[in-house]
Amino acid sequence: MTETTQTPVLDLLASMTAGSIEAAGLDPETLMLVRIAALVAVDAPPASYLMNLGVASELDIDAEKMRGVLAAVAPIVGTARVMSAAGRIFQALEIDLQIAALDAEANEEAITKGKERQ
Repeated sequence: MTETTQTPVLDLLASMTAGSIEAAGLDPETLMLVRIAALVAVDAPPASYLMNLGVASELDIDAEKMRGVLAAVAPIVGTARVMSAAGRIFQALEIDLQIAALDAEANEEAITKGKERQ
């Protein structure tokens, strides 16, 4: 019997990603730079960038390297895709900031409620 989860699509994506990482045999930084380049090539949505930029940040992949990826793929994918990617990366970063603000707000509310109960 197959076990069902609350997040079957996310679980599938995680499994696919893990398999891809294993099969690639690349060092983590190179793998993330290649993945970012692939996101540009397919005109990925901001949510895809958000997921991958988080990992890239953990690997200390900075804005300079990201600009390098955009410059490297520009002759292949074209200006429109690169500009679209830049905009979507910006949107992903905005989403990340909004999530962080909501988390901070929720934590503050939890602290306030905890103090009120005491």
